[in-house]
Amino acid sequence: MIVLSTNIGDKKEIDWKGKKVTTGIFKYPTDEGIFLNVEEVKGDTICDREHHGGVDQAVYAYSVKHYDYFKELHPDLDWELGMFGENLTLTDIEETEIHVGDTFELGEVVIEATKARFPCMKLGVRFNNMKIVKQFWNTTKCGVYFKVLKTGVVKKGDEFKLLKSDTSQPTIADLYINKRTKKFS
Repeated sequence: MIVLSTNIGDKKEIDWKGKKVTTGIFKYPTDEGIFLNVEEVKGDTICDREHHGGVDQAVYAYSVKHYDYFKELHPDLDWELGMFGENLTLTDIEETEIHVGDTFELGEVVIEATKARFPCMKLGVRFNNMKIVKQFWNTTKCGVYFKVLKTGVVKKGDEFKLLKSDTSQPTIADLYINKRTKKFS
């Protein structure tokens, strides 16, 4: 796996159907690397600290391969990397194969898989279509949150290398499916 893009976002206020929504989901690729800190990506805006950022959600990674699935559902969008609010767009990351506690090295950084990303209405705001939220829920293409064990810079082209896997732990997809089942049952 390779880092295709490092992404950050600014605070943005959107008028969504008459309601003011403040979000940092509008990520865009950076030309230089990004610094992964213990609780966040330096220079990235987090507007909702209750659901984003913090030790167990310091960085969010998403696979560019997942883009193809959603492009078919939303062909008229202006697609760009960072579209799902991810800090790292990777060539491939498979939620069904990554276990909680799996550790990876990329650039100067060591990170550990912690959680699945659960979609909220702000993903719908980003896509200008709330259908994406249910479409996202109905897959295992949720992306992965990581905690940062060793801080440092990550840049485009860095290799995403598995250091340690803990197959006794659930996969990220298992966590996602379990939460989805509870939410919609």
